[in-house]
Amino acid sequence: MSGPSGVGKGTVVAALRRRYPDVWVSTSATTRPPRPGEIDGVHYHFTDDAGFAALIAAGRLLEWASFAGFRYGTPREPVLATLAAGAPAVLEIELQGARQVRAAMPEAQLVFLTSPSWAELERRLTGRGTEPSELVTARLERARVELAAKNEFDVVVCNDDVGRAAEELVQLVRHPRQRPG
Repeated sequence: MSGPSGVGKGTVVAALRRRYPDVWVSTSATTRPPRPGEIDGVHYHFTDDAGFAALIAAGRLLEWASFAGFRYGTPREPVLATLAAGAPAVLEIELQGARQVRAAMPEAQLVFLTSPSWAELERRLTGRGTEPSELVTARLERARVELAAKNEFDVVVCNDDVGRAAEELVQLVRHPRQRPG
C-alpha cells in the first residue's frame, strides 16, 4: 500500500490489523530519526546511513526509496517467509518502492490510499505538528507526484472514513482483485 504522506496509511493499517489480526504488516527500515513514541523494531527498524547502505549492498531489501533526506526500505526475508507460509502480507511503502515491488513481484496487488481532497491532505499533514514546515512543504510537493501516479496501482482506496477504508482493505486481503490484462 502506498499513498502520500498524511493520507493516514498508518492509521488505516492499524485499523486493518484490528479487524483482521492474521494479516502481517512489514516493519520498514529507515534512516529517519524516531518520532515521539516510536519504538525501534516495532514502528521501524531505525538505522544510520551506513547500516542502510549495508542492507542495500547485501540485497536484504525488497524495495527502498529516498524521501526528504531519509531512506526507507522493506526487509526482504520477512516478506518472503510470510508469503511462503501462506499468510497475507501488507507493505506500507513509497511510490518508488511500489514500483520496485511491481518489478520484483508482478503478482503483488498494489493499493493506493488517497484522501478525500487536497485540502484534507494539507490539513492532515500540517495538523500532525511533528515536522518542521520545510519538511511538510516537501511532503506536499511529493504528494502531487504520488497522486499523479495513482493509476499505476491496481486499486485506489479513499481514506474518507478510517473504518470504511480498513474494511475495504480487509476485503482486498481476503479476495485480491485480479490485474487486468
